[in-house]
Parts: sequence; structure tokens; C-alpha cells
Amino acid sequence: MDITIHSTFLPHDDPDAALAFYRDLLGFEVRNDVGYNGMRWITVGPADQPGTSIVLHPPAADPGVTDDERRTITEMMAKGTYAIITLATPDLDATFERLQADAEVVQEPTEQPYGVRDCAVRDPAGNLIRINEIR
Repeated sequence: MDITIHSTFLPHDDPDAALAFYRDLLGFEVRNDVGYNGMRWITVGPADQPGTSIVLHPPAADPGVTDDERRTITEMMAKGTYAIITLATPDLDATFERLQADAEVVQEPTEQPYGVRDCAVRDPAGNLIRINEIR
């Protein structure tokens, strides 16, 4: 089989704050920014990886989501337990140094007992962003 990861979805509750985080802070390029009925879907990704994207989406836009489910999603986003993504960088310390002033820090760079050195921050919507050091 020849399978690659094309895109993943992370919710946002403020498209402008999401853009400031993913484009301006992380340095991802904006590949698409689509509005519909007052909502926005924004696709971003690393410039040198055109085949891999993150789609920042309104979390409860699916017409099949009930009001109770919308409330649960909103509560989970506020707690930071709804969505997680793991990114990677060869220079974790420099990346963390750049992020810590503008992102909510969850964990400073740490050597994990399972062999990974990483840090963690939250994006403006509360999504947990773990960043592994590439060795």
C-alpha cells in the first residue's frame, strides 16, 4: 500500500486568532480560506510539505451535530481535551522560545521517559499542540 497523510482537522472558534497562530507564529502557509454562512475553513501547512495540511474548521458546523453535542464540543475545547496534533522540529528549544511568548504553555521542553523530547502548547481554540524534537 502507498498511503500518505493528506490533511487533518482541528477546530477553531476564532478564525483570525487561528490564522495569527498557525500562519504568523508557526509560519505555516495559508493554502485555502473559505467562508460560508458566517463560518470559515482555513487550510494551512508547512511550505516545504505541500501534500500535508491542517484544516482549521468551525467545530460544530456539521448539520448532524445536536445542540447537546455542540455544548460538549465547546466545553471540551475550553478544557483543551477535544483535539490534539503532534508536530516535529529539529530545534525544539528555539521553537519553544519563539512560541512561549504568544502561546499558552502546557509543558516546557522535557525528556520523556518513553524516549521523546517534546513540549506542549495550546492554540487559541484550546487544541493541544505537542512538538517533538527530531533527532
